[in-house]
Amino acid sequence: MKIDDIHEFIEYYSKIKKRTQRLFDYIPEDKLEWRYRKGAFTIGDQIRHLANIERFMYAETVQRKKSKYAGCGITYAAGLENVIEYYNKKHIESLQIFKTLSNEDLFKKCTTPANIDITIWKWLRAMVEHEVHHRAQLYMYLSLLEIKTPPLFGLSSEEVSMKSEK
Repeated sequence: MKIDDIHEFIEYYSKIKKRTQRLFDYIPEDKLEWRYRKGAFTIGDQIRHLANIERFMYAETVQRKKSKYAGCGITYAAGLENVIEYYNKKHIESLQIFKTLSNEDLFKKCTTPANIDITIWKWLRAMVEHEVHHRAQLYMYLSLLEIKTPPLFGLSSEEVSMKSEK
């Protein structure tokens, strides 16, 4: 996917974020800081990571500034309501930055934390892939906790199979 219109991208990206946010309603408060093994992100870490990486890495670097990402620990926000509020707040801040980009800016270069120059539209595409990656992890975490989650696009795999011609 090539991104050549910042407003179309923001509209598309907002839909991606809403699919992630929909999962937050399924997270039990007492499982927010649960992790499947020592050293792994907790559910809360996953959400704080998405908030912080978007705002402090992607939004900074598209402005051609250095990344300010400093982790995703509980010190950023504790408790489910606060974590969700933090995620939403950082997303709004990021959108304000993305909205300053012109369509021409999308074809300029920025420098990643790995010191690699990349075209801004490709960096934004990587941000979408990153969001989807961590959303999939949230689905897996909730599955490990035996929590039923919503289907991504309206039907479960089993429902698609039942409705398909055989």
